[in-house]
Amino acid sequence: MKAPAKSKADLPLLFIVLLSVFLNGYGIWTDKYANTYYTTAVAAMMENFHNFFFASLDSAGSVTVDKPPVVFWIQTLSAKIFGLHGWSVILPQALAGIGSVLLAYKLVKPTFGVAAARIAALVMACTPIAVAVSRTNNIDSMLVFTLLLAAALLFRGVRKGSAWSVVFAFAMVGVGFNMKMLQAYMVLPAFYLFYWIASGLSWKKKTGVLAGATALMLAVSVSWAVAVDSIPADKRPYIGSSGTNSVLNLAFGYNGVSRLTGDRGQGGSGAPNFSRDGGGLRADGQSLRQGQEAPAQDGGGFQGAPQGGAGGFSGGFRQDGGGFGGAGGPNGDRSGGMFGTGQAGPLRLFQASLSDQASWLLPFALIGSIGLLGSIRRRRWTDKHKETIFWLSWLLPAAAFFSVAGFFHQYYLIMLAPPIAALTGAGFIELWRAYRDRSGWVSWLLLSAIFATTAFAYYIVHPYDAMIGGGWAAGIGLVGLIATALLIVWRTRENLRPARLGAIAGLLTLLVGPVYWSLTPITYGVSSMTPIVGPSSSREAGGPQGGGLQGRGQGGGESSGSIDEGLYAYLKAHDSGQKYLLAVSDYGTAAPYMIDKGESVVILNGFNGSDQVYTADKLQALVAKGEVKYFLIGGGGMGGGRGGNAEVTQWIQEHGKEIPASEWQSSSVGTAQSGTDGRRFNGGFGGSGTLYSVSL
Repeated sequence: MKAPAKSKADLPLLFIVLLSVFLNGYGIWTDKYANTYYTTAVAAMMENFHNFFFASLDSAGSVTVDKPPVVFWIQTLSAKIFGLHGWSVILPQALAGIGSVLLAYKLVKPTFGVAAARIAALVMACTPIAVAVSRTNNIDSMLVFTLLLAAALLFRGVRKGSAWSVVFAFAMVGVGFNMKMLQAYMVLPAFYLFYWIASGLSWKKKTGVLAGATALMLAVSVSWAVAVDSIPADKRPYIGSSGTNSVLNLAFGYNGVSRLTGDRGQGGSGAPNFSRDGGGLRADGQSLRQGQEAPAQDGGGFQGAPQGGAGGFSGGFRQDGGGFGGAGGPNGDRSGGMFGTGQAGPLRLFQASLSDQASWLLPFALIGSIGLLGSIRRRRWTDKHKETIFWLSWLLPAAAFFSVAGFFHQYYLIMLAPPIAALTGAGFIELWRAYRDRSGWVSWLLLSAIFATTAFAYYIVHPYDAMIGGGWAAGIGLVGLIATALLIVWRTRENLRPARLGAIAGLLTLLVGPVYWSLTPITYGVSSMTPIVGPSSSREAGGPQGGGLQGRGQGGGESSGSIDEGLYAYLKAHDSGQKYLLAVSDYGTAAPYMIDKGESVVILNGFNGSDQVYTADKLQALVAKGEVKYFLIGGGGMGGGRGGNAEVTQWIQEHGKEIPASEWQSSSVGTAQSGTDGRRFNGGFGGSGTLYSVSL
C-alpha cells in the first residue's frame, strides 16, 4: 500500500510570513511607552480586577479610556506575562498583523488558488498603514484580525452548510464591537450579502439563520456596555470621552455618528480642548503654562523655544486638521480635513493626504474586480463571483465612509487592507488567465490595471523626489511602462513567456512603493499615538529629516513625561500610608510614575479636559479616607470646558498647602519635549506645576 504523500510547506508563504514578522516586529523594543494613553491604562488595569474590567485609565478607577476593553485585556495579559514595557503591549498587535496575513491567504486560496492567495498575503503584509498600526498598541490591527477570523468562519459556514459557523462569525463581529465599537460593523454589508447569495438554503432558512446570528451579534456587542451602564455611577469609573458617563453614548456618539459628521462634541458637553495638565495644546484658546508658546491656529506650529526650553517643534498641531504644518509630506502637507485626512469627496482616497497609506493597489483591485465579475451569467454565479462580491461589499462601503467622514485618523484605513489584498491577488490571476486565453475585452484589463496602478504609484512617489531621490519614481514608471508594452506587443503571439515576465515585473513594480513605505516605520520611527507612514513621517515621528532609508529614526513612540526624581523622592520621603502616590491632572504626568515605578496614581481628567471625572465632594471623600494627600496641578489649572474642573482646582487650592518648589522640584525642570503628535510637553510633565498637600 502506497503511503500518502506528505504535504509540502508553501515556501513563498513562509517568506511572506517572515517578511511580515520583520516589518511588524523589528525594533518594537525601542518604543518605551508606545501609545502612552493606552499603556497608562494597562498599568492601571494590572493593579486590580476592578480596573481591569472597566479598562480604567488610572489606579483609582476614576475614568476609563475612550474605547471598549477587549484589546486592553489582551495587552494587560501580555504585560502580566512579559512585564510592562512598550514592546509587551505592542506584541499582541504585531502578532495580529502577522495573523491577518495568514488569514488573507487562507480566505483566498480555496476558491482562487495558491498563486492568488500568495499575492493576497504579500499585499496584506506590505500595506503600509497596516504595518504601522501593527507596530503600536492601537486597536485597529487586532480588530482587523478579528474581522478576518469572522470572515473565515462565515466562509466555512457557507461551504460546510453549518449554521453554527455563521452564527459564530457574527458573534466575532460583536467581539470586534467590544474592541472599537461601530467600526467593526463596516463589514456587515459584506457578511449579509455574501451569506444571502452564497448559501444554498431556502430564503426562509437563510432569514432565520441571519436573524439568529444578528441577535447574538447584538447581544455580544452591547454586553459590556449594558453591564457597565447598569452599575451606579458612583461604583464605577467615569466613561471617558462619553460626555454623559454612558458607554452606549460613547459607542453611538463620540465613537459612532460623530466620526461621520466630524462633530467632536461629546453628548452635548462641548468640544474637547486637548488640555494636558492645564497646558500643552489648548483648542479653547486659553493660555498655556508659564513659559510655553501658544499653538499656531493656522499650521505654524511651535516655531520657537519656550523659556528655558529646547528648540521648538517645527511643525506643530494644526487646528484645521492640517497635521504638522512644517513637517508634512511634499504633496500637500497632508492638509485638508480634520487631522490632515484630505477633502471629503469621491476621490479622497486618491488624494495626497491618504493615498500613500493604503490606496497603492486600489486601482488594480477595482480593475481586477471587473475582470472577476466579467463572466457572470444569470443563474450561473460561481464561487469566484460570490467571493468577489464579498470583498467588494467590504471595500466599497468602507471606502465610501472614509470618503465622506469628518473625524478619523489615517491609520483607520487599515480597514481597507484585507479587501484590497484579496481582490489584487484574485484579480491578478484572473486577468492573466483572460490575457492568456485572449478572452475578448477582458484580455485588455491586465495591461490596463498595471498601467493605471503604475501611474498612480508614480503620482504618489514623485513628490518625494527631493527627499528620497528621483530614481524611485522614475524607476517605477519606467518598469511599469515596459511591462505594459510587453503585454501589448505579445498579446497576439503564441510564445507568451515574455508576456508572463512582463506581468510578473509589473506586479513586482507595483509593490515597490508599498514595501518602501512599509519600511519607514523601522527606518524613521512612527508615532504610536497616530501612526502614519512615508518618508515625511521621519519628521512627524521625530526621526531624521528625510534622505531615504538612512537608518533608525530618533524615536518612534510618543514622547511622554519623565519622572521628576526630586518630586518622587519628596513624595516617598513624606509618605504617611496613602493608597496613592499623588493625584495629577492628566495621564501624561501620571504615565512614568505608573509605568516605570509601578506606583498608584490618581488621574483627575480623562483623555481631554471636558470629562467631569471629579467633583469637589468626590475629591473630598477621597482625601478624607486618607487615600491621597498630594496633588500636582499645572499652571493652567485643571483645564477645561466644565465647571467641575474649575471647582476641583479651587477646592484643592482652598484646602491644600502649597509646597515650595525648592523643596521638591528637580533642577532639570523646564526642559521641553515635543510629542510625536505635535503637542508640547514642558518639563517632562512630572516636575512642572504646583504641588499641594491636602489633609482633612
